[in-house]
Amino acid sequence: MRVPIRHIAGHLVWSTQGGVWAVYRLRPGHDARGQAEESIQGTYVPAAIRDEQLAKITHLVRSLSGAPRLFGLCAQVDPGEIALRMIEGIEPAEDVRGSAPHPWVENVEATLDLLVGQEMHRRTLWLAVPLQSDKSALQLSAVLGAVGTELSAGLGLRTAPVARREVNAYQQQAGRVEAALGGGLAFRPACPAEIVWMIQHALHRGLNEPLLTTAETSDLYGGRLRKGVLRSPSYADLGQVRLQEGGIDPDLVNGDEIKTAGGITRSGRRAWWRLNTHSPLGRRWLQVESEAGVGYQAQLVLAECPPAVSQDAADLFAQLESLDFPVDYTVDLTLVPAEKAREQVRRKKNELIDQADQYDARPTGMPASLSEAARDLGELDARLSRTSVEVEVQSVTVLTVWGTTAANCDARARALAALLGGADYRAVRPVGLQEALFTLGLPATVRPGLVREFTQHQVSEDWALGGAFTAGEVGDPNGMFLGIDLDAGTTRPVMINVADAPMVDASASMGIVGDLGAGKSVLQKLIAEAVWARGGCAICIDRTPMREWAAFARTAAIGRVQIIDAAQAEVSIDPLRMFDGPQGRHYALSYLTLQLGIGPMSASGEVLHHAVEQAAAGKEPSMHRVLQILEEMAAGGAGTRQDAAASLAGLIRVVAANSLARMVFDPTLPPVTLDPSSTSDMIVITTAGLTLPPRAAFDQPEILHQQPLEALIGRAVLYLIAALARQSAFADPARFTAVVLDELYWLTSSAEGTALVHEILHDGRKHGAGLLAGSHDAEELGPDRGLMAYRALARTTDRESARRGLEFIGLDPSDAELVRLVTTGLSPVGRTGREGEFLLTCPRQNTGRVKVSIPRIPRITTSITTTPGRSPSTPSPSVPEERAGARAKGLT
Repeated sequence: MRVPIRHIAGHLVWSTQGGVWAVYRLRPGHDARGQAEESIQGTYVPAAIRDEQLAKITHLVRSLSGAPRLFGLCAQVDPGEIALRMIEGIEPAEDVRGSAPHPWVENVEATLDLLVGQEMHRRTLWLAVPLQSDKSALQLSAVLGAVGTELSAGLGLRTAPVARREVNAYQQQAGRVEAALGGGLAFRPACPAEIVWMIQHALHRGLNEPLLTTAETSDLYGGRLRKGVLRSPSYADLGQVRLQEGGIDPDLVNGDEIKTAGGITRSGRRAWWRLNTHSPLGRRWLQVESEAGVGYQAQLVLAECPPAVSQDAADLFAQLESLDFPVDYTVDLTLVPAEKAREQVRRKKNELIDQADQYDARPTGMPASLSEAARDLGELDARLSRTSVEVEVQSVTVLTVWGTTAANCDARARALAALLGGADYRAVRPVGLQEALFTLGLPATVRPGLVREFTQHQVSEDWALGGAFTAGEVGDPNGMFLGIDLDAGTTRPVMINVADAPMVDASASMGIVGDLGAGKSVLQKLIAEAVWARGGCAICIDRTPMREWAAFARTAAIGRVQIIDAAQAEVSIDPLRMFDGPQGRHYALSYLTLQLGIGPMSASGEVLHHAVEQAAAGKEPSMHRVLQILEEMAAGGAGTRQDAAASLAGLIRVVAANSLARMVFDPTLPPVTLDPSSTSDMIVITTAGLTLPPRAAFDQPEILHQQPLEALIGRAVLYLIAALARQSAFADPARFTAVVLDELYWLTSSAEGTALVHEILHDGRKHGAGLLAGSHDAEELGPDRGLMAYRALARTTDRESARRGLEFIGLDPSDAELVRLVTTGLSPVGRTGREGEFLLTCPRQNTGRVKVSIPRIPRITTSITTTPGRSPSTPSPSVPEERAGARAKGLT
């Protein structure tokens, strides 16, 4: 095969077939070269954003001219790439556990075990634009250079170089193209290694191909200007392959028959009927043999498109992602200005009139198809007349599938044709054109004349509805491996990195909404475990009677966990002993006024303030000392201050005598010391035994004062726990801290809990902290839930709650299909293997459907689930049930 490249200078390619092309990477995303990235679109997009994207693509198409070519290539992803992205940004540190490995190493190895052997890819978009120079001398030089290359190849001579002035001229032309593209989608010039990768990818479909990740950071394959001319390395080795249309797969026939068939070759070109194989008309694939092995490709071309299609169903190229195998597409465009296109429409109208006159003379009359054609032409003429910037898009669309065997390739081609047929698109595999269609998918090639019969005609907006410039993605560029993208037919890993969000000026807080048993706690635990294993800290407030977070922390973070049990009172959370100076006095006074139900500006509040200030100024400040000072004031004072002190002392004695308040008033307990940087990576504060007043009581003070003492103590102690979590989370901005609050309703039902949520959401980013909150309804996340950058919605069977959840994650709550998905389509009850499905939205506003995977690590799997009766040693698989069996197994 002859490689179509003469020279490469940056993103400019001199073709062996004549002409110069500029190649661009569209939607570069997370890029090692530091390019600005556009917001990545997810699978589920609000209508307003979808309209904005459509406007951008339409503008991009109208800004182009000539015959550009779009490539949608599925780059193969190696599990090692995922591992590198998982450790990106983690600084190696001295392990406090001696010779034990870094805890994140286990997560990386578990992810590799899960992904090895699975077919993974990522969609990449490329735009190649042929450059037209204004100077005829340069055009002639390009043509003569191409002819010279053909002669040089036959004579074994070196490819003729390109003069510097020609390079400069085409660089200026490329600059004008980039200026025209500036108002559309994000792009950047492709590097020489990426251009070469496009050819390597095309030749290695069905085999282990070179990785795009390597090409993105490579400086190879580019030409250099030396002594006034451009000289490039040889690209001849790229073409050392054999292309055979309809080549016989030895797996389909008896290999011994081929060897003993005399002059019969594996190509099957002669006497194919003597072999136990199909006719060449049935072998509609391309056999590509290279040093890496033999791969099989099938090229399908769109032969017919529906005359009209709704906007919701027009995303042809987005539907390709739902297949369980990758599909490449190449769209060769010819952009015709509106005026010229209208002239063509008028000619077609005249032809229809002539045909109508001919049919009038026949007894059968005029067929209905002529009326429909006339109507379509009239509509096209009207749309082309609407604006002078409109263009007609004449496109040839080639879809490519591949497989390791011919049978696998053929089955995939049939499945793709069936999918397109269901949407009223007719795709064919033309016999004899497989190699020509394959060549069209290479950069810097001329479109073969034989494929022009497959040209489709559309206006720019209709063509843009197909979504050819759209690449969906969910999650973050790096971080923890969360699970699998369910909107992709093949395995597409999903990663999130909440700890990195403050560094990119985004909130690190996450809200998770869903029914009981939908997987909220499991998702929180996985993220919390990843935070500490990657070098951060997690502070968890556990309200469950079974103390599930304490049990999980003891196994997941062995030796790096601290448990604070509010009911057992093993340590003291006395604010005067925990905090120094004004902070301690502030929290102590706020706790006492809340606990005793008095106003800070009342007479009793003034006496209490004096007692707290005096106790804090002593040698051993404590809440017990505040009680002693009040008793002294009651014994030695006079008047109203004596009465107030006596009353306050009596109330505090009632509270202090209760076991639930012992951790506040018992001076014999050791004070809690929370220094996450040196002692603990996971801190769990259990509140089992603490009760809170009902939500309705907070709106009516007379009802609140009538609540049981245990509820009033629980409310006040919760304030101190919230203050403890807040101070610990904000202590070290250099180290990310996640505050985990499961079943948030019990916290946001009080003003004190709502204030904690409010403060972390508003100030957490500046202090390197984030909130991981779970609830059964979006409203329970509090009034500031809009500040959460990460949002997850699990199964929610109540339709009204489902609508509120959809609104929370940024989708249309009135969309009946989305409501059905949330109520019945996510983790259906009783469907083994479907646990852990979420709609996930990340800071880049990309929403998709994911399946959370629990890493197969014993310290995590033994205590992460709370399903009664389920053995922790037999978790459910981490890949969807329809994919199980052929893929590596994981846990959910």
